[in-house]
Amino acid sequence: MQLNEPAPDFELLDLQGVCHTLSDYHGKIVILNFWSAECPHSERTDHHLMDLLERWNGEVALLSIAANRNESVQLVTEAAKVRHIPVLLMDSDHIVADLYEALTTPHVFVADREGILRYRGAVDDITFRRREATRFFLQEAVEALLIGRLPELSEVPSYGCTIVREI
Repeated sequence: MQLNEPAPDFELLDLQGVCHTLSDYHGKIVILNFWSAECPHSERTDHHLMDLLERWNGEVALLSIAANRNESVQLVTEAAKVRHIPVLLMDSDHIVADLYEALTTPHVFVADREGILRYRGAVDDITFRRREATRFFLQEAVEALLIGRLPELSEVPSYGCTIVREI
């Protein structure tokens, strides 16, 4: 999977059993957010993402993807409800996570309105040594796309909890 190439399409079910594909969102900027109910980094970034979605006024779709094999549907459903996640897709066999080579939660991928992958990596610059964010890479990428520009940075290593593929 290459940046500046079409993002791979996929089919996943949401918590209500409705099928979603990436191509369903053609015409919108799409954030794929590999997500966890248990990871504190996912929880921290969810709050920031919900604020941004309001600000972006419907021009950006957020698809959160639960890809941890060890998280039950009940746990995921409860966390999504508490955090007000608009669309949560189940990928417990990590098929889409493997397709996108997602490593952590969060690990975000941004496709432009034509479905071209324009950013992948971290939400912000928090790391083990940096406890407070000083730069919001995801926000920068999306806001560049919203005004018709390419992101200044197209890739930053993701940071968070490792996606659990085996239990």
